[in-house]
Amino acid sequence: MNNKVSRCEFIKLGGLTLLGAITTNFAFASSAFKKELKTLDLELLKRLVINNDLKTKSILEGNVLAEIHLLSSFRHLGKDVSIMTAALCNENSKYYNSKFLIEKLNQYLDAMLEVQYEDGTLDAGGNRQSPPDTAFILEYMCAAASVLGQNKLAQLNDSKEKLKTFIINAGEAMATGGVHTPNHRWVISAALANINSLYPEPKYIQRVNQWLAEGIYFTKDGHYSERSGVYSAVINKAFITMARHLDKPELLNYVNQNLMTYYYHTEDNGDLVSVESRRQDQFMTLTVTKFYLQYRYMAIKKENSVFAFMVKFIETLPDFKSAILSNDLVFFMEDELLQNQVPLTANGSNNYEKFFPLTNLVRIKRENTSITLFGGNDKPVMIVSGRSSNPNFLMYRKGDAILKYMRLSTSFFRMGYFSSDGIEKVGNKYVLKETKKADYYQPLQEAYQKPDGDYELSPSLDGRFWNKMDFSSRRTSNVKKQITIIEITENKGALELDFKVDGPPNVEVTIEMCFDQGSQFTGGFKDAEGNYFLDLGEGLLSKGTDSIKIGPGKIGHKNVSKLDSEEYTYHQGTLRTEGTHVYITGFTPFKHKMTLR
Repeated sequence: MNNKVSRCEFIKLGGLTLLGAITTNFAFASSAFKKELKTLDLELLKRLVINNDLKTKSILEGNVLAEIHLLSSFRHLGKDVSIMTAALCNENSKYYNSKFLIEKLNQYLDAMLEVQYEDGTLDAGGNRQSPPDTAFILEYMCAAASVLGQNKLAQLNDSKEKLKTFIINAGEAMATGGVHTPNHRWVISAALANINSLYPEPKYIQRVNQWLAEGIYFTKDGHYSERSGVYSAVINKAFITMARHLDKPELLNYVNQNLMTYYYHTEDNGDLVSVESRRQDQFMTLTVTKFYLQYRYMAIKKENSVFAFMVKFIETLPDFKSAILSNDLVFFMEDELLQNQVPLTANGSNNYEKFFPLTNLVRIKRENTSITLFGGNDKPVMIVSGRSSNPNFLMYRKGDAILKYMRLSTSFFRMGYFSSDGIEKVGNKYVLKETKKADYYQPLQEAYQKPDGDYELSPSLDGRFWNKMDFSSRRTSNVKKQITIIEITENKGALELDFKVDGPPNVEVTIEMCFDQGSQFTGGFKDAEGNYFLDLGEGLLSKGTDSIKIGPGKIGHKNVSKLDSEEYTYHQGTLRTEGTHVYITGFTPFKHKMTLR
């Protein structure tokens, strides 16, 4: 992110003319949302209509309804309904009040009603008759109903009734149905708030209050319980909806803090840091674009200059057109606040150091250098949804030169990657530390012995494997311990790293670095599998005009397979990703110092 970019550079997107050149020829439609023209972001609204029309054209040319019964998820059909509705109801759309489009909309609504179960739910992938997945669809369907309700064209009455029937049917599922995950509670609550704003019923509000009575888990680091970029965006949208429709402005306090956290989690190219997530995005690449509507709403609502900066920044990203301009016109038409220009002052920073102590995550920004440290996995480490298990403890970027991750693994009982027991700041150093223990087991005492040897199938005490050994009843002995300490010092974007691994001798230690695909590496040597090994000298990683220097290296062994752990090895799986891999290796007792700059 670059706070030096001028406002004109932000606004002048997609080859369109600046705001002043079009205000006399463009008026955003919807009599219910008339505002002073000088407050409207007419440039953005024009782009939304243009791209919504392009998306509408592709819907009209498609034939997804021919295979409606072959589909396993219907969320995109709800989105298509909202896109067609926005085109039908916007005077600047070439499809405004189009009879052909009305017919298409009715076909979609008929199909949605046909696949809706009697209890009001829909299927979504493997989730059958799912209340929360139906709630996600209602986000679009309710916005469509709100906008459609403003259009007085008699030919739309049938569409309005079908849409109402679908929403009321779904409302029964929302008022009684259950959930799977923390964010589902708020998605369903937002759906109920939307439904109540259209077709009020006390039972909707009662159900929302029942969910809210459970309390909202939120940390001082600005995270919801799932610590997920994907679901933080979902929850923020839900809280904004509840704040708007249910007069609960206090919910915006959570949104405000979470958006500040994700401001610090945003890279220069729009990628989000997601290493600490407890959900699927801990191993995904996603962009901050999914937070656009929330940043826009809060920038205008609270006149927040940092959020205004994020709005203008997101509008420059490559996926802004496909993610926002092509899909979200209906939300601008449904909520008049989004139509306003964001505050004129937009302030961001290229220089900060932010420590999230509860999450054990550090974000450092020094102009075009971006650094992430992480040591906050849930212990014991388990590879399941809902727990943090990412082994990446360091990520480093200088422009287009990207160290996707640094990991450390040892062959100590094949327990796999280093996973720090938190991060401690000592002076100007960040210290990551982990202790691994492995036991041997003594014979069962007589009280626990079984003549047939049929003992409980149970996990070993260190969790590495299962067997019919009744481990919990056995005494342990010959306990082996390995302690790994990594100290990291930052100075103007350069990092000094000090590694110490102590424990049983002659254990293989491997420092693994994975750089972005397409990177060029010079230094050390390359093996037959395409891996680079860095010896005593220095290596240079280049991509485009940017580069990262690393070193010195060290080579003690060349065995870089089976770094993950027995859990992965047994299932023939791996956490290795595509990219340019560089290794530094040795044996315990292992000591090594190196720099990244």
